[in-house]
Amino acid sequence: MLSDYFPVLMQVLVAAGFAASMLIMSVIFGKRARRDGVKDVPYECGMLPIGDGAPRFSVKFYLVAMLFVIFDIEVVFMYPWAVQYSDFMQDKAHGGMALLSMAGFAGILGVAYIYVLKKGALNWKT
Repeated sequence: MLSDYFPVLMQVLVAAGFAASMLIMSVIFGKRARRDGVKDVPYECGMLPIGDGAPRFSVKFYLVAMLFVIFDIEVVFMYPWAVQYSDFMQDKAHGGMALLSMAGFAGILGVAYIYVLKKGALNWKT
């Protein structure tokens, strides 16, 4: 009965041997084998890396980016509705309800946009 597990044992041993040999070869032939001060310096488009790595961005940048994503997703929800609107209008009972629901959705979107403008989130001067 143990002979049935011999192929599984061989596969595990081959996989472990392959993984160990790849790790050993990466250490031998990899970057650490040829350490050099010049090669360890990060390459920055031909310029010497002097100063901080990443500049600090204003919170306004991230706020505007999040608002763009939010309002962009809202428009993505409107597009399939606009494509199917002609099918909605063929059914007189549900056509008006479809228009009313999208008008409510656009109204909430407009109120959110006015709120953002009143809070000054899109004003770059402050």
